Amino acid sequence: MLEVNFTPFPTLTTSRLILRNVTLNDAPEMQFMRSDERVMRYIDKERAKSLKEAEEFILLINNLEKENNAVTWAICTPENSKLQGTICLWNFKKPHYRAEVGYALHPDLQGKGLMNEALNAVLNYGFNTIKLHSIEAIVNPANDASIGILKKNNFKQEAYFKENFYYNGKFLDSAVYSLLARDFKFNK
Repeated sequence: MLEVNFTPFPTLTTSRLILRNVTLNDAPEMQFMRSDERVMRYIDKERAKSLKEAEEFILLINNLEKENNAVTWAICTPENSKLQGTICLWNFKKPHYRAEVGYALHPDLQGKGLMNEALNAVLNYGFNTIKLHSIEAIVNPANDASIGILKKNNFKQEAYFKENFYYNGKFLDSAVYSLLARDFKFNK
């Protein structure tokens, strides 16, 4: 069975990014990210209504890391150490060497290739350090930008579920994309 350990925290770097641990100091930026409609447009979860809710979410993800059940990175640049996005590996299916990836980026930084860079670094960590066999992403089928990033990284659509998710008074569709370790290509 897959064994993971996120202690010490696995800080990752790319040519333009630093992926570091999320701390309570990130609460204002986390509240913005989890409440901004441009960020949350395709993320079907309740919006953060207060700084306290953002702090509670940070404590939750920090606890999941301590228990080795998920790892969430704050996306930062060398010029700005403030949280500008997040990316995580979570929903581990340890007997099957599989995890789910999720991500969000500040709207001012979208469309610049930064999420693609962060995703590639996290995939490299997932496949080459953790030794995952596959990584999945569950996306809103209308999220063309996210699907484009996944396809650019060789993810393939595995499933399309009609109205399988209930949120905010509506039944919504979900698309599942997956990448096998053997199909991953690291972009240095």
